[in-house]
Amino acid sequence: MNGALLSILIFLPILASAIVAFSPISQKVTKYITLIVAAVQLCIAIGLYLNFSQSAGEYGLASFSYVEKVKWFEFSLANYGKISADYFVGIDGLGLSMVLLSVLVMVIATISSWNITDRYKGYFALFLLLNGAIIGCFVALDFLLFYLFFEFMLLPMYFLIGLWGGPRREYASIKFFLYTLFGSILILIVLIALNISTIDPVKTAIEVDLIETADQYSDKVETQVHKMLNFGKISSTKQVHTFNLIYMTDPANLIPGSILDTEGTRMLFGLPLRLVAFLLIFIGFAIKIPVVPFHTWLPDAHVEAPTPISVILAGVLLKVGAYGLIRAGIFIFPDGLIHFSWWLGALGVISIIYGAMNALASNDLKKLIAYSSVSHMGFVLLGITALSSEGFGGAIYQMVSHGVISAGLFLIAGVLSDRTHDRLIENYSGLAQKMPKYTVMVVIFFFASMGLPGLSGFIAEIFVLIGSFISPILPGWMMIVASVGLVLSAAYYLWTIQRMFYGPFYYRLGDSNSVFTDLTKRENLMLWPLVLLALVLGIFPHFLFDIINESVNQGVDLLSSQGILNLKSILK
Repeated sequence: MNGALLSILIFLPILASAIVAFSPISQKVTKYITLIVAAVQLCIAIGLYLNFSQSAGEYGLASFSYVEKVKWFEFSLANYGKISADYFVGIDGLGLSMVLLSVLVMVIATISSWNITDRYKGYFALFLLLNGAIIGCFVALDFLLFYLFFEFMLLPMYFLIGLWGGPRREYASIKFFLYTLFGSILILIVLIALNISTIDPVKTAIEVDLIETADQYSDKVETQVHKMLNFGKISSTKQVHTFNLIYMTDPANLIPGSILDTEGTRMLFGLPLRLVAFLLIFIGFAIKIPVVPFHTWLPDAHVEAPTPISVILAGVLLKVGAYGLIRAGIFIFPDGLIHFSWWLGALGVISIIYGAMNALASNDLKKLIAYSSVSHMGFVLLGITALSSEGFGGAIYQMVSHGVISAGLFLIAGVLSDRTHDRLIENYSGLAQKMPKYTVMVVIFFFASMGLPGLSGFIAEIFVLIGSFISPILPGWMMIVASVGLVLSAAYYLWTIQRMFYGPFYYRLGDSNSVFTDLTKRENLMLWPLVLLALVLGIFPHFLFDIINESVNQGVDLLSSQGILNLKSILK
């Protein structure tokens, strides 16, 4: 049963989506089915967390738990050999932290969707499809499977924004679709190149008659396969090409002379093709994170998306981009990360400052929060490129922390928007008098986002700054400039609190005293779990570090050792 838990997490919402879409069930039943599915996922994820353990050592199959692997397809292509793909899922500490974040946000977003009545069957069917695709991305260990889930997220998000969004929803949804599709094409190009260049050592060993079944595979057989491959003793017709993400991280599985061979014999625009491939996959995932200058779709999507979809977009979907960059980008191309680390670190710093400056200039509450996401996700990129355990750990912590905090921020924006349909900051004053409980929530989430000690944002950002300062590869000034982003975040959050909540009560669009009711039971049910989690992660960071530590250590070892060796080889 343990081996099927991840499949249940993926396919339970997809099955529920079909039931919602094609069964004659009422609106109430539809909502409860969605909530029950999300609650079951949360219970399974908590069980995975409580029973999780990760083996120490090098990054590889042993790093993953709850592994499930089933043959998907395999076919021959004349002199090219065979192409093989598997339904291959599993989780390590990085994947588990993202799954936990995703299922929690999905429960909150389901409760936030309770007031959706317009075309409710379509909304909740798409919502459930999106749920399954997100989980699939975080557990897939086959690149093709990951890519299919990654693409599958695109259509539900497009329709959820385009049909249930604000006045400019068509523009925002098309912009989101085109940006993401462009990034996906770049990722697809690299996926194809990796498949052409990488063999499955187990299936290739069977193909050349070293073993008869996969159960007979051993380290000795693996060494023999790699030697035969390196000396050209495995003909192209006997090579089994793979989409396995774990095999792609081992340069010994690369075919000598192939497109992405670490010898660097193939060039494009004066760069070895491996470095060009890294740039393509970086841009593909940077659009999703989003990193400046690939960020411009995000403010429009957030402003026009309904509140529950903004919660998912900020809380989870941005993390899919960062996760993909780690799992399918820098783990496979550590040489690319090291070679371009200065530029990537600089992009992270630019995102931090640029996002904060735009947030400071924003008069729309949702747009302010959207630009704050650009700024805070810049810390993720900076931490990843620092090439230190502190920086890498801080980046993963920031992914979880920002997911929790940004979900809360968009919920509080939605609370006000539901009452007045007005998000302009300048139209409000003295809200603390009418909505004291709401004001407390706003202050907590604003302070958490600006990195107040005792809340999760502080732990994440302080580790990223420490990691970048002690980085063996990034200059110290990047940490200093990034720190300015913390000052700017305090500025735009405190200024927003002062304008909207201090002073005498005032609402520019009319005398709407009756509209400004305080938090309802449903709104408290959504917000309090996020508040408590931000506090717990801020006071007891070991709850998260305990599950990600091995992934952090394995990732940094892979980047610092394999990356340097690969880079020396391709640039010699």
